[in-house]
Amino acid sequence: MTDAPNTKPVIGLLGGIGSGKSTVAREFARQGCGVIDADELARAALREPNVRDQLVAWWGDAVLDAEGNVDRKAVGRIVFDQPDELRKLESVTHPRVHAGRESARQAMQNDPAIVAIVEDCPLLLESGLDESCDRLILVQASRATRLHRLQRDRGWSESELDRREKNQIPLDTKAQRADDVIDNDESAEPLVGQVRNVLSRILQRSI
Repeated sequence: MTDAPNTKPVIGLLGGIGSGKSTVAREFARQGCGVIDADELARAALREPNVRDQLVAWWGDAVLDAEGNVDRKAVGRIVFDQPDELRKLESVTHPRVHAGRESARQAMQNDPAIVAIVEDCPLLLESGLDESCDRLILVQASRATRLHRLQRDRGWSESELDRREKNQIPLDTKAQRADDVIDNDESAEPLVGQVRNVLSRILQRSI
């Protein structure tokens, strides 16, 4: 992890699928942090006409929805468990996501209202993004809680959760890499206090 002087700390969020990393990120935002949402950067890349046209050239009109926009679920079905197809997708989206991230970080570093920068990226370790973070926080929730949320919010079955998780770095590895933990289980203490405490410690370290 980097520890560059005279810059706002960059915080990376780790956690299992359904642990609530984006919920924690929103709480960090309410407490004065800027949040870089990797999913939103990816969505923005897919909205670019050149990207849409390239995906259609590779995979046909089946990747478009009724309005002619890229259907993320259709693309996901094509690239899931298909490394060659995934690499093709990443070849056009990753440079745009990287550029968007760098632009957002610079803007947040220059914004006096922002106290720290939070990276909300589902594959933070897998992408190597942790190397540019000053602190890593594990958002922790039990498997039962995560499965309940995914069934409620996305209609996933337990087998779907298993299928997705096998392509991610194991939770125990993420826990070993984390500098701090925020408990986002159903019975956890309110997030506002946990985030405030963690953020306070991080800001004190950066002084």
